[in-house]
Amino acid sequence: MKMAASQGTVGPAVALQSHHYPNVAHWNPGVMHQQQHPLHTARSLERALEDAVCSGMLNISGRKLRDYPGLNYDLTDTTQADLSKNRFCEIPPEVCIFAPLESLNLYHNCIKVVPEAIINLQMLTYLNISRNQLSVLPKFLFSLPLKVLVVSNNKLLSIPEEIGKAKDLMELDISCNEIQVLPAQMGKLLALRELNIRRNCLQVLPDELSDLPLIRLDFSCNKITEIPISYRKLKQLQHIILDNNPMQSPPAQICLKGKIHIFKYLNLQACHLDKKTDSLDLPSLGKRCLPQQLTDRYLQPCLSFSCLCPFVTFSRGNRQDLSSTEPSFTMRRKMEHLREEMEQIRLLQQNLESRLKVLLPDDVGAALMDGVVLCHLANHIRPRSVASIHVPSPAVPKLSMAKCRRNVENFLDACKKLGVPQDKLCLPHHILEERGLVKVGVTVQALLDLPSSKPNQLSTM
Repeated sequence: MKMAASQGTVGPAVALQSHHYPNVAHWNPGVMHQQQHPLHTARSLERALEDAVCSGMLNISGRKLRDYPGLNYDLTDTTQADLSKNRFCEIPPEVCIFAPLESLNLYHNCIKVVPEAIINLQMLTYLNISRNQLSVLPKFLFSLPLKVLVVSNNKLLSIPEEIGKAKDLMELDISCNEIQVLPAQMGKLLALRELNIRRNCLQVLPDELSDLPLIRLDFSCNKITEIPISYRKLKQLQHIILDNNPMQSPPAQICLKGKIHIFKYLNLQACHLDKKTDSLDLPSLGKRCLPQQLTDRYLQPCLSFSCLCPFVTFSRGNRQDLSSTEPSFTMRRKMEHLREEMEQIRLLQQNLESRLKVLLPDDVGAALMDGVVLCHLANHIRPRSVASIHVPSPAVPKLSMAKCRRNVENFLDACKKLGVPQDKLCLPHHILEERGLVKVGVTVQALLDLPSSKPNQLSTM
């Protein structure tokens, strides 16, 4: 019995130690019990500050600091600063003059106010100020070029309308606060890919979010009863997390089945609304309703418009048999094939944008043709995989075909060396001539599936 009890006490500690907390430093329970000599602690702090002067990366995490220790060091060239897990009551004013600062981690402190001096950090793209004591997000915060903002586990009651000015924001985490309403201006965050509003006091999801290119949406643990029908337009959405809400529309049993069934429900609701708008009297059609197989096929999120095609005939008063309105077998095969290709190209774009933290134009083929983005992706997976990349310049905004081909060949060579199987490698003309984006997508997916070292938190692209 004693052995079982001992094992039981070890288990939770091991589980907690191995748990992954995104965007914050890992916490090691064993470190908290190690008692270091004060002199050794002071020396290690001095060494950390000296290293920061040379490297531009300041790491003084987990030292129980109340006051900023770097007054006697020239740290004005710092690009990344980790001040997490200390006892700072404010953001040190000295940090707010680090003009080149790109990443600032203030996780788990006692900060109550964001100072206006933070607007000096006009290179800041990553800010983590979660697990503090903020009750207000200041308006001036959104004048920064932030790509990632994490303010979870605070005491926020609202989000200012000025958040709509954060045009570069790609990830927003405002979970575990006391927010009751989301501003409509969030619909202007046209770069936003991931939104976490978990564990707040929200009752309504704003329609404006349906215009965003979201890949991940988490609104679990709120008081939301309905997903707006307009959310069927979130065609890039891969993950939707909505547990612990009193859902009524869609019903809970549909929500449990997952994203595909949720989108089918929203599309059906949209069809019902359209039929009402057209004053379509379905009971007068007798038993001539659409077969389940046909509705399932044409009610996919990316082809929701096709579910209206059979109804158009009825709304015009033409009561011909359903068999004459059903698309031919060949047409259905072509539409299905086209849908699959569109899905694969969309997935290729999402993979590139989420990994490199960039926005690509709608014409993905043209964006990849010069090989620059693909070479950056290879270097993101494994640094220096492509030693030299030809890039456009203000003087020469478009690369010559020879330089484009060199980039593409270097990318494919890097894929081979990294271990991408030969049967999953595309050919140069698939990229250079924009004639095989689906095959390019297969190569990129195979590259992303390779085991690799952890990439930098912020892309150097």
